[in-house]
Amino acid sequence: MTVDRSMELEPAVLHVDMDAFFAAVELLDHPELVGKPVIVGGTGRRGVVASCTYEARRFGVHSAMPMFRARDLCPQAVVLPGRHDRYGEVSGRIHEVFRSVTPLVEPIGLDEAFLDVTGSRRLFGSPLSMAWLIRTRIDREFCLRCSVGVGRSKMIAKLASEAAKPKVGRTGVEVGEGVFLVAPDEELAFLHPMAVEALWGVGPATARRLHGLGVNTVGDLARVGREVLVRQLGRVHGEHLFSLAMASDPVPVQADRSAKSIGHEQTFPKDITDPAELRAKVVAMADALGEVLARERVRGRTVTLKVRFADFSTLTRSHTMELGIDAGAAIAAVAGALLEAVDLVAGVRLLGVSVSGLGPSDAARQLAFSLFPGPGDPERGASTQASWEEVARALAAIRVRFGRGAVGPASGVGARDAPVELW
Repeated sequence: MTVDRSMELEPAVLHVDMDAFFAAVELLDHPELVGKPVIVGGTGRRGVVASCTYEARRFGVHSAMPMFRARDLCPQAVVLPGRHDRYGEVSGRIHEVFRSVTPLVEPIGLDEAFLDVTGSRRLFGSPLSMAWLIRTRIDREFCLRCSVGVGRSKMIAKLASEAAKPKVGRTGVEVGEGVFLVAPDEELAFLHPMAVEALWGVGPATARRLHGLGVNTVGDLARVGREVLVRQLGRVHGEHLFSLAMASDPVPVQADRSAKSIGHEQTFPKDITDPAELRAKVVAMADALGEVLARERVRGRTVTLKVRFADFSTLTRSHTMELGIDAGAAIAAVAGALLEAVDLVAGVRLLGVSVSGLGPSDAARQLAFSLFPGPGDPERGASTQASWEEVARALAAIRVRFGRGAVGPASGVGARDAPVELW
């Protein structure tokens, strides 16, 4: 008889990761595409792959790849634009399944979450049983697949869910285990053969430095030792990576984790140099952000503008106010003033607007805010004194009844053509 060693986990953490989520939802709505290579993302030449089926992955397509590259690799693929409202609807129902098992759920985007199931064992049995329960319910209720990692830390559970996923081989798609458990005494054997890039906090720059030290695997990192890592990477980063290499990740599942910022960015099919056209884009993005902020019942104090030019150089400009704002017009006023301080002659490839410093919407009334002149624009400041709260509520009510496209700023007509996502 096989012994269920997941009862040894303390704490007991699950990482649930939907398999090719956006593409899988598209297949639900377009069953005629099942078995075909399907790519979801920006459909223009400058678009980016958001998700793809495993049939497309056989050709080397993967998320975050430029769409033109994906089309070159798999010209026969069906390319679909993203429908984030639809994905959000399905995601919300899936997260209800998570919360039926434990209240300690930390969402990570629409398609994955960490669950602390330590206190749920009396009701639902072992953590391994709960992992299979969740996977079976998602399969039965939504006709979708997920992979679940089981461990005693978020990092181990995350890597375990990756090990549970389907794999793409020469002969086709190999079915994954679906659920993968890492028992406490198996953690180092599981972790140490992995590439050092598997650890959280090892980006390209850190990886290059570690490779220069002869560190290629997590086991190599552990053998180098704490003192060498601290000397090479600094005390905080060195000690952090050494702890992870020894399977020590003390960060708990944070059930009340909220977005640090809410933002939207758009890559344009052609570089834009017309300031009026870019201002219209800013207004449309700000209006959409105001809608999301109102729905989430939060306000933000910092507005950030992101501009990427034709040569791929990128700059950001931010302004922080004393009081939080949530109205699209207010966000547009700040972001628009920041845009005016940017030289646009080189042509803009990507534009983004985000709001951070989030807090509950009832913390302070949005009575006024001011954007004072900065070094890029010494002669002019933008000021909005009137409250937009009643207007924002009316717009929200109209959109709930008639849809998001029913009403919006006149200057943003035709500009609001991409979804807004929580970051």
